[in-house]
Amino acid sequence: MPELLLELFSEEIPARFQRRAAEDLKKAVTDALVDAGLLYEGARAFVTPRRLALTVAGIPARSPDLKEEKKGPRVGAPQAAIDGFLKSAGLASIDQAKITSDPKKGDSYVAVIEKKGAAAAKLLADILPRVIDNFPWAKSMQWGHGGLTWVRPIRAITATFGAEHDEPVVIPFTANTITSGQTTYGHRFLAPGAIRVRRFDDYAQSLERAKVVLDLDRRKDIIRADADNLAFAQGLSVLHDEGLLEEVAGLVEWPVVMMGSFDQSFLEVPEEVIIATIRANQKCFCLRDSKGSLANRFLLTANNLATDNGVTIVAGNERVIRARLSDAKFFYETDLKLPLEHGLPKLEESVFHAKLGTQFQRVERLVKLAAEIAPKVGADVAEAKRAAMLAKADLTTGMVGEFPELQGVMGRYYALAQGEPAAIANAIAEHYKPLGPTDRVPTEPVSIAVALADKLDLLTGFWAIDEKPTGSRDPFALRRAALGVIRIVTENKLTFPLAVEPDLLAFFHDRLKVSLRDAGARHDLVDAVLTNDSNDILEITRRVEALSALLSTEDGKNLLTGYKRAANILAAEEKKDGKSYSGATASREVFTLDAENNLINAIESVDAAAAAKVKANDYRAAIAALATLRAPVDDFFEKVLVNDKDAAIRSNRLHLLAALRNTMHLVADFSKIGG
Repeated sequence: MPELLLELFSEEIPARFQRRAAEDLKKAVTDALVDAGLLYEGARAFVTPRRLALTVAGIPARSPDLKEEKKGPRVGAPQAAIDGFLKSAGLASIDQAKITSDPKKGDSYVAVIEKKGAAAAKLLADILPRVIDNFPWAKSMQWGHGGLTWVRPIRAITATFGAEHDEPVVIPFTANTITSGQTTYGHRFLAPGAIRVRRFDDYAQSLERAKVVLDLDRRKDIIRADADNLAFAQGLSVLHDEGLLEEVAGLVEWPVVMMGSFDQSFLEVPEEVIIATIRANQKCFCLRDSKGSLANRFLLTANNLATDNGVTIVAGNERVIRARLSDAKFFYETDLKLPLEHGLPKLEESVFHAKLGTQFQRVERLVKLAAEIAPKVGADVAEAKRAAMLAKADLTTGMVGEFPELQGVMGRYYALAQGEPAAIANAIAEHYKPLGPTDRVPTEPVSIAVALADKLDLLTGFWAIDEKPTGSRDPFALRRAALGVIRIVTENKLTFPLAVEPDLLAFFHDRLKVSLRDAGARHDLVDAVLTNDSNDILEITRRVEALSALLSTEDGKNLLTGYKRAANILAAEEKKDGKSYSGATASREVFTLDAENNLINAIESVDAAAAAKVKANDYRAAIAALATLRAPVDDFFEKVLVNDKDAAIRSNRLHLLAALRNTMHLVADFSKIGG
């Protein structure tokens, strides 16, 4: 079957857009093919700095003929409705429609619409320019005279279609004065000449010969392997950075890895600064020596084959890195001359948020909040207050001004340099953590106190001014802050009830549900243990774990079945009787069977035990007590008819089931559990 080859050859596409662009191109074209009735066998998208490419295999030569029925108005409907139906169905008169009969709705008109299939090449000539015109670039520019907006100017378009052994045809269309053809170009410097291509196989091979590695992931693999090999040969190891690797692979079409060096004296600067400088300014990888220390070497990835073994390229990168490291060293040494407190007055000039005051005002709130939290997490109050006061001070330093991503990190270095205790210095560095799902949480008490204070102040502040996340919009990263609180509390096993307003507590509940579901917990179990005023995150988590453990056993499964049976009977009878059964008036004098007495005895025993264990936050013990109800519940439903003819006996047995329901609800709302 025929295959499509599409290439959009352009000026350099920003690396951060490339992978998404390849996915968007694939989706846009394949969705349009399916909508046109062209079901394909497979599709692959590729991207390099100068091209977006797509191959779609197994496209039929024609779309199939289609026949569909369009339902119209009833017979005798107003003329306006009939006219609208004729127009939408493409009929000249109502006589062209069929009449169908429905016993309930009567006779109505139906149009049989036949749509002839079309040649795939013709359909593609319509699809491809629409895809280009409507491509969802995050940022685009207008260029040329055709009005097309694209991320960068398009220079050529390849669009061929044909079977494996046939000469493909060019899909004819124009985008911004660029007419489609079957000509592409190789590497900008190494093989800039025009290349005529027929279909994907020879296209990929021709580009390889022209020093273009088409596949982004293959370029990444090449860079990673060459970097590791080059480092190993020097007794070093690479500081792998997946984000940087993705970016670098998007900057080159023919990756060539080389090693450079910088002066040993720069290693006096904190390694985070060196790494940030080399990464940000030159997109290079740093290295460690055999002892794990940062080495005065780096790896660069060139987009060219050097005629001088890379001497000129390496020297150019070394020159830039030397200048940037000199700047960093200057900032670092200058910052060290002044204590962190020196920067606090400057925070009064920095607005945190128009409605929430300055950074200094925020620091004052953090100091107060950290002092309140410290005793609850086992931290020294004085150290927590000191760490909170200095937590934002490094925002005014020259180093953080140059590299904002180093806030906190530099604060720790400066705090240690001025003689602050390690607990305070570490809290300054860690109070932003965790920054994401893979980032570690603080574990030291002072760090925990300040980190919780930072996140809770953020959340309560923005809730107070009604700046809450909406949909996918969360400009102040409040969801991340809430998840950070949850992770800090759960991973450190802290009993830390949240003293926040109900709406913010509900937000925490939503984030906790997400967190627990990501950890493998069933959503219905989370709902079962949550109440509107549940504010102890650790307790909620433990309840979900204990409930999950119970329901994984046969006793748990059977008990849930018994509960649901009891709940269903109660719901039906309460509806029929027009009243609720509380369970409090179940009378032993009315019981006639041992199974009834056994169940009430078990309920009373378990009720007292479960209530005590729940009060003591021993949820596993409460669950264990609940599990003992399985046998008497099974026995009851096996031997007892609830809806006895005697009204008093029936009422008493319904109250008994209500008592069972009430006792189980001490532990969780089992009505919310599926299964």
